[in-house]
Amino acid sequence: MLDKRLLEILACPRCRGALEYRTEPEEVLVCHSCRLVYRVEENIPIMLIDEARPLDGG
Repeated sequence: MLDKRLLEILACPRCRGALEYRTEPEEVLVCHSCRLVYRVEENIPIMLIDEARPLDGG
C-alpha cells in the first residue's frame, strides 16, 4: 500500500495529470488522460513512460 502523502504528490510523467491509485486486481497507478497504467512493485511506483501499459477499458 502506497503512503497517502506520496499519492498526493505523484503525477503522470507524460502529462503531469492526476493519477488514480488501484489495489485490485493489482496495485497500479492509472492516468485516465493518457490512458496509461503504471505498475507498483514492492511499494515503489514504476513511473517510466516506456514501461507503462495501455489502459484497457475503464
